[in-house]
Amino acid sequence: MIDLKDRINDEIKTAMRAKDKIRLNVLRYLKKLFIENDTSNKPIPEMDIIISYAKKMKDSIEHYPAGSEQSENLKEEVNILNEFLPKALSEGDVVEIIESIINDLESPNMGAVMKELTPKIKGQFDGKKASQLVNERLKR
Repeated sequence: MIDLKDRINDEIKTAMRAKDKIRLNVLRYLKKLFIENDTSNKPIPEMDIIISYAKKMKDSIEHYPAGSEQSENLKEEVNILNEFLPKALSEGDVVEIIESIINDLESPNMGAVMKELTPKIKGQFDGKKASQLVNERLKR
């Protein structure tokens, strides 16, 4: 299987040939983040870097008026990053995971369920929405 860094490098070359500036900038920035991570004292998994970057871009979209050039560019960046993220989970999938976690715990509470749930859905489902689902389920 191709390494994530190699895939990014290949995508950079393709974007350069296609003269796709936004894609090229996103990929170059990702490569920069990977290099910084490699030289860091406490490197984190590459997927976590992409997840974090995508989350920042999604959060930034809210700061610009809908339909503005900045907003559209950020949406395009998020779409590019989504190509490298794991397949998104549906709400139904997450509810099933929550149910299984709650059934496995002796005394389920918000903290315990979220502690189990978060690593299973990281990068595949919105954490805020997941905590709402857990809260709703625990109230039953």
